[in-house]
Amino acid sequence: MRPDGGSANEEEVPSMSIAQQPATAPARSFVTHLESAIDGTQFAPDKPHTTHKGRPLWVRYDLAAIREAVSRDEIESRQPSIWRWRELLPGVRSSSVVTLGEGITPLLRCDRLGHRLGLENLFVKDESQLPTGSFKSRGQAVAITMAKEFGITRVAIPTAGNAGGAMAAYAARAGIEAYVFMPADTPAINQFEAALAGARCFLVDGLIDDCAAIVRAGVERLGWFDISTLREPYRVEGKKTMGLELAQQFDWELPDVIIYPTGGGTGLIGMWKAFAELHRLGWLAAKRMPRMVAVQSDGCAPIVRAYDGGQRFAEHFPAAATVASGIRVPVAVGDFMILDALRESGGTAIAVEENRILDGMRLGVTSEGIAFCPEAGACVAAAETLRQRGWLAADERVVILNCGAAQKYPHVAVPRLPRIQTVADVDWDSMTRD
Repeated sequence: MRPDGGSANEEEVPSMSIAQQPATAPARSFVTHLESAIDGTQFAPDKPHTTHKGRPLWVRYDLAAIREAVSRDEIESRQPSIWRWRELLPGVRSSSVVTLGEGITPLLRCDRLGHRLGLENLFVKDESQLPTGSFKSRGQAVAITMAKEFGITRVAIPTAGNAGGAMAAYAARAGIEAYVFMPADTPAINQFEAALAGARCFLVDGLIDDCAAIVRAGVERLGWFDISTLREPYRVEGKKTMGLELAQQFDWELPDVIIYPTGGGTGLIGMWKAFAELHRLGWLAAKRMPRMVAVQSDGCAPIVRAYDGGQRFAEHFPAAATVASGIRVPVAVGDFMILDALRESGGTAIAVEENRILDGMRLGVTSEGIAFCPEAGACVAAAETLRQRGWLAADERVVILNCGAAQKYPHVAVPRLPRIQTVADVDWDSMTRD
């Protein structure tokens, strides 16, 4: 199923900015319908939906009407926020918008790191600067906004790390009750941020799919809305703003390659959807699309196995383990959507050795000062391997997604620092030696 979908006509409604809208007035919505990604079945967008046949739904827009209603230049003139893309997001009342001030994240040229990897045009999209310290802010801002718009008062999520904290924060902002289920070995800082935001948090003896089973079982029992990855359609819409921003930051020409750490894959799927929508809008300066690269650890690589095996669906990865908790997802409900994007784009999937992830993280931080997370460290290692194989050309424009802040992972790379008691104890000659 193509990520851009079809289009339909709808009644004209005056377009207003979020700041101009009275609290009771709905923003103009260009959403035409929701569409099953597995078989194309359509659903009305005026009530909450989860999945169809256990698989995700796409949000579809009247792109012809959007093209008539707004231009690239007008969007660029708006405040630097994910909400500047409102025509390409679900329309809601201004009183429903849940925001923590998420803005545009920087696209940073990385010449020193690029030189070490053999890449002349390497960039990092630094998502660590979002309100909750990771790209999960994007998806949760839109998902919780839609929950508030639909009058949902209780939400639940399984999480391997950052998603739970982000959901808890946005739910607190919206005044919505939140439940978070996470593996017992989830980093303490992720447990802390979710609990501090007021969510009811539980540790589960198992992996994220075991947490997800509890969330699904509680839907009928406790009446919460399941806001798991790709089990509602709106987190993808928030994540696709990464792709919209990349297009604008590259002056409406897309990079050659995007290297993305892949667990549930919402961001990769969302960016590919964004590029398809921009192409149909006629807003891209060139028709060439980027090759998408899904990066996993060899300790948890279901997508890589499926890609290498020519399969459309991935099998559950046994005994999944990786220091990069965000990509420790042994089975993804949107596996076929990830694999479709990789193949349509001419991309690839790659599993890096677990023992290279922290080395890649350190190399990124020490080379550029950017707060690389372990998942981005995996991408650094992947870029190095792909360059060595000749899959990446030296002059290609390559973007690595840094999906979260290194400060959220103090448990993975605590340095052993030399200790000084008094100034008399300082060994000045040794200070400049590694």
